[in-house]
Amino acid sequence: MTRIVYVNGRYLPYAEAGIHIEDRGFQFGDSVYEVCEIKDGALIDVTRHCARLQRSLGELSIPMPMTEAALRHVMKQVARRNRVHNGLVYLQVTRGQAPRDFLFPATAAEPGLVILARAIDPAKVAAKAGQGIAVRSTPDTRWARCDLKTVMLLPAALAKEKARQSGAQEAWFVDEMGYVTEGASSNAWIVRADGYVLTRPLDHRILGGVTRTTLLDVLKSLQVPVEQRGFTIAEAQSAKEAFVTSASATVMPVVSVDGHAIADGRPGALTVRLRKKFHELAEITPIERFLGPA
Repeated sequence: MTRIVYVNGRYLPYAEAGIHIEDRGFQFGDSVYEVCEIKDGALIDVTRHCARLQRSLGELSIPMPMTEAALRHVMKQVARRNRVHNGLVYLQVTRGQAPRDFLFPATAAEPGLVILARAIDPAKVAAKAGQGIAVRSTPDTRWARCDLKTVMLLPAALAKEKARQSGAQEAWFVDEMGYVTEGASSNAWIVRADGYVLTRPLDHRILGGVTRTTLLDVLKSLQVPVEQRGFTIAEAQSAKEAFVTSASATVMPVVSVDGHAIADGRPGALTVRLRKKFHELAEITPIERFLGPA
C-alpha cells in the first residue's frame, strides 16, 4: 500500500495528495512519466530511465523539474518512506499549471512532479511468469510519437481492457501493414525456430523500453542472434517462443496469441533463461538506509 507521495516539493500522506485543477497534465495529457523497478531494495536501470525521461521532456520542451541527482534522491526517499523492498517507483512530470489554453503558457510554468512507490509481491510475478500470459492483437490507433513516454494512454487502456475481456493479459498493437508494433504496456518479442530473437526496431511507433535495451545487452552477452525487424501475428503464432518486456515484469513469457498456443503452450527455455539472467546485467542502484519490507 502506498503511504507517502511526493507532490511538487512536498512529501504528503497518500490520501491528502493532489494537484491543481488546471495542471496541464490533467487537462491536456501534457505530461510524461517513468516507471522504475525496485528489486531487493535497489533501483534497477535508473540511469537509463532518467535519460529517457530527459529525452521525452526535451522533445516536448518541458524542463526537468530538478537535477537528475535530486530526482534520484527523491525517488529513493519515496521508496524508503513507503518501505518498498520489491515493486516500482512511478514518477510523472507535467508542464505545470496555467489557465486552460491549447497554447503553451506565455510565461513558462513551473513543471509539476509527482512520485509514488508501490510494493509488488515478487512471488506472484514469478508464478505468473511460470505459467506465461496470453496476448490479444488489436489495430494500432495511437498517435505517431509513441517513442515519447507520455501519459496519453487511453488507447492502451482500451486495448488492455479488451484483452482482459477475452481472457488475455496483454494486447499487441498491429500497424496498417500487419506488423506488431509493441504491447499496450510492454515491448514484444518472438524467437524463431532457427534461434533468432526478433523485435521491432526503434522508430516513432514504439517506445524504447529500458528493459528492452538491457535485454539486448543480455542477448549479446549470451551470443544469441537478434534481428530487429517487424513481425506479423502469423509469425508470432508459429514461433518457437514469445515474450514481452517491461520494468514491472522484466521478461514475461507469452504462451498464446489470439487464442493460438505458442509451440507447446508453455514458457520457452530461452525466455526462462533470459528472465533469470536479466538482473545480472541490469544497473543496480541501492536505496541507502532502506527501512525494511512493506
